[in-house]
Amino acid sequence: MFDELTRSRDDFDRMFGKFFGASMLPTDGRFNRTEGWLPPVDVSETDDGVMIRAEVPGVLARDLEITVTGTTLNITGKKEEKEETEQEDFYRCERRFGAFRRVIELPESIDADRVNAETENGVVIIRIAKKPGQRTRRIEIKPTSRRIPVPG
Repeated sequence: MFDELTRSRDDFDRMFGKFFGASMLPTDGRFNRTEGWLPPVDVSETDDGVMIRAEVPGVLARDLEITVTGTTLNITGKKEEKEETEQEDFYRCERRFGAFRRVIELPESIDADRVNAETENGVVIIRIAKKPGQRTRRIEIKPTSRRIPVPG
């Protein structure tokens, strides 16, 4: 049932994005919800590569799977729920358990054969190198030399 609700939410997000534009969506289309809970991620880029940091506290390395297909990074895993004593009455339970999957679209310049991942203190760090000669080039923006008339 949860997977069906997630699919419905994804369909709604796509419809909302088409109507209002992708910029109205909280994830701008580059980070897709696909199932379960979503660990927060930070994605950064340098001239040499892309780095992704995902918070996965309580998830063991053996319960994580990281794959790159083309320019798509998939982070999947699961966090097992601990057995709680029956005598506890919860007033609030915010911890998330179960399976998760993050799908992140990466720049065309990445080299899918040069990826490494490590985990420390509940954060998995994924580094993906860029292909040689595929560095980001910054374009200078120059002011126009002519006046543009303002309608009115």
